Amino acid sequence: MQTNIQRRKFLKGAAITAGIASINPFAIGKPGGSANSKINVAMIGAGGIAAHAYDGCSNENLVALCDVDDKMHMTHAKKNKKLNFEKAEKFKDFRVMFDKMGKDIDMVCINTPDHTHYAATMAAMERGIHVATQKPLTHNIWQCRQIREALKKHNVKTVMCNQGHTYDGIRSMKEWLEAGVLGDVTQVNCGFPGPNWGNRYFKKPASTPPKNMTPPSSLDWDLWLGPVSGVGYNDVYHPLTWRGFWDFGTGQLGDWFCHIGDGPVWCLDLYEPTVVECVEKRDSLPGMIPDSSTVRFTFPKRGNLAPCTLTWTDGISNNGGKGIECPKEYDYGKAPNSGSFFLGSKKNAFLDRRSNNPRLTIKEEMKEFKKADSVPKKYKRVPKGGPHKELCSYIKGEGEECGSKFEYATKLTEITLLGVLAQRFGGRIEWDAKAGRITNRPELNGYISEATRPGFEFKA
Repeated sequence: MQTNIQRRKFLKGAAITAGIASINPFAIGKPGGSANSKINVAMIGAGGIAAHAYDGCSNENLVALCDVDDKMHMTHAKKNKKLNFEKAEKFKDFRVMFDKMGKDIDMVCINTPDHTHYAATMAAMERGIHVATQKPLTHNIWQCRQIREALKKHNVKTVMCNQGHTYDGIRSMKEWLEAGVLGDVTQVNCGFPGPNWGNRYFKKPASTPPKNMTPPSSLDWDLWLGPVSGVGYNDVYHPLTWRGFWDFGTGQLGDWFCHIGDGPVWCLDLYEPTVVECVEKRDSLPGMIPDSSTVRFTFPKRGNLAPCTLTWTDGISNNGGKGIECPKEYDYGKAPNSGSFFLGSKKNAFLDRRSNNPRLTIKEEMKEFKKADSVPKKYKRVPKGGPHKELCSYIKGEGEECGSKFEYATKLTEITLLGVLAQRFGGRIEWDAKAGRITNRPELNGYISEATRPGFEFKA
């Protein structure tokens, strides 16, 4: 490992040679000179989903681990042999970590519950640290727009960690659409079967709010709450089972629309819905996500693209949800319970739950189409390894800009969160994307942003 002084001199010299001004003195941001250097990586959130970050950064230097629960610090240490977990400095508060080690960190991976994504992301960006944040990027729409503003100020490289955007399938589908294979796509049907209450990610208490419990000695509950105030600890929240509570999570939309909806949104430029409507749902307990729902997004004409509706369904498996509406001609066997169907004027097609493995809905047509191989590959494929590796490569000048960079990810997340608002409050929402306002139900504009505890307030 290079010493910090060696790294500083080398990278500063490379930046001067290239005529580059960089906020972060350790940033390895441009091609040439630094591709063989290792990136100093920090983790905020050391357990659970952090496994993906460890794998993607396994060829780099792990310099810091931050988690509000001491038990999480060594969760993956025995599984990943390439990273030196013992030498990484340990923290509970990411603000303390940044204050102490900010100049020694090139890249941070944010693997926390939804409600703390924004504060940790903004704290990193302000220090010029490259950042990979789990999906959904933020917990409310105002935060999405603040991150877009922050991108104009801070010279950082970014990615949201929806793995499917690094796969070949989403690129193939966009190429098919742009080649006119499906014709005009006017409808997309997509969804996911959960929530499955009682599995490792979703628990439902007997009533809400659940009774206060004494936090385990390893957990700093106040830090876990981050920007949220006034919620007592209960083991129904931590670890892993916070997604079903509006205070902390965004339900199946936040968990899976960022994967499943990624394909339709990116391939069809579905960025600014005019109407989002929860057409049906089965209510759950107060403060919690519904057992099942159907949410419909309406998008106007976009350049040469026809107006399009996107219908999302969840709660399919065991909560009374209707499931994804499948084209009648689909002949691959049992209809899939997750993924997205693209319904076109010429043909219909399907993408799986990570917006990958595209296929036409008629098996024989797909065989002939694949055999013909007539659609040119316009979009460069990403080497295997997922979004964390994609960002590492880009920082070192070895790869392309990340597909799910924050400029895109904020738009995908905003659509997701509009669906969350419709799901949470029911009924029809008319959306003015330019103003960032709900026009028909002004009382809901109070939920575009959220009250934030002092110490976790960040603004571009």
